[in-house]
Formats: sequence, C-alpha cells, structure tokens
Amino acid sequence: MSANTFPETFYLEATESTPKIKLDKENSIIEMSGRSLPENVKEFYNPVINWLEEYIKAPNDKTKIVLNFEYFNTASSKMIMDILEKVKKIQEQGKEIDVDWYYIEEDDDMLEAGEDYSEITDVPFNFISYE
Repeated sequence: MSANTFPETFYLEATESTPKIKLDKENSIIEMSGRSLPENVKEFYNPVINWLEEYIKAPNDKTKIVLNFEYFNTASSKMIMDILEKVKKIQEQGKEIDVDWYYIEEDDDMLEAGEDYSEITDVPFNFISYE
C-alpha cells in the first residue's frame, strides 16, 4: 500500500462471527467490538494489520484504541496480540495511546485476557466493565 492508496478510514460492520472494526485516522480511533471467530482469521484481520502498518508510519499525536469483545477464539487472540504489538510501535514513537478494554462485569475471563495483553505488550489499558 503506498501512501497515496492508504485509506484514511476503514470500516466493517459486525456479523455473527466477526467484530465491528473502525479504523479512522482523522479522528484518531481504532475500534473493534463484538464477537471474533472468523473462519479464516488471517484473511479477516489482514486489512487491519495493513492499515496499522501504514498508520504507524505517520501516527497522530494521540490515538484512542477501543476494544470491546464479547468473545474471541484462540486464533483471533493471536491476531489481537499482533494488532496490540503494532499499537505499541505508536507509543514507542513518543505518541500517546489510550487503550480502553471493555468487558461484561461478570466476565472474569475477558478481564483477565485484557490484563494479559496489557502486561505482555507493556501497554497500559483502562479496564471498563459494563452490565
């Protein structure tokens, strides 16, 4: 993807098995929410990885990351880690990132998953529970 073809925004509506994805350079937001169990996880997340690779080349001063998964499978968890590793590169450039990890109040597994991602990537998360 050359700079000329880099889309400022990328949007996918959620389905039964794939999350809503909103990547918006102008508004400095990266958002993923819903269920993530796509049949071909690499194929599904490839446009997200490609967009982030381009965004990292010239990130905004502050980027908001909103992650609100109801459920994700093991294959998706690897892709989420890859995405967070890319997000870390934004922080390493001295830019500010703000990661909000939403989880249903009683869902200890989802809270723990967010805590693990935060610890492994050394990216601070804001943990936000809801009913």
